[in-house]
Amino acid sequence: MAVTPVQYAVVVAILGSASFILGVLAELKKPAAGEVITGKEVVICKYPSDPSVVFGYASFGLLLAAAITGYQSLFYPYKGKSIPKAALFGSSWCTSFLFVSVANTIFAAIFLLWPTITEQLLHTRNIHSDLDYECPTAATGLLGGGAFVSLNASLFWLVSLMLTSNVRDDYFEDAQTQETI
Repeated sequence: MAVTPVQYAVVVAILGSASFILGVLAELKKPAAGEVITGKEVVICKYPSDPSVVFGYASFGLLLAAAITGYQSLFYPYKGKSIPKAALFGSSWCTSFLFVSVANTIFAAIFLLWPTITEQLLHTRNIHSDLDYECPTAATGLLGGGAFVSLNASLFWLVSLMLTSNVRDDYFEDAQTQETI
């Protein structure tokens, strides 16, 4: 069974949307702060059980899968025909949207991983010698922002796929025209 650009587009859209949804859920489920328990010369932070760390990592994983699928869709030989990379990168629109897609993916990954890893570290390293420690959580808003940038990245991968399809069509039309001459 041959894979079509539409099938790739559907997969990228589903993965990007799922990454967005899980990123938003991670932001919404993140606790405001942990409970301070003072012990003998230490403060122990007890955080409520929440799925924000799992949602954050899952959102990152889906973003990564969407980006890999999006990148792969650009160079896949549809109908057994591949075009030279020079033809793809010869189009300034195609190249610029590819770079914007990659940049958005990197920013989304940073915005999703940074608070997720911070939250995980806060949950695991919860004993502190500073008696004034207040048991904070990761910065508010980064996971939600990462979710939106993740959705934006998947949309840019879709635009890149559309532009690549146009470049492919033009390349094969030009090649067919030159064969008939």
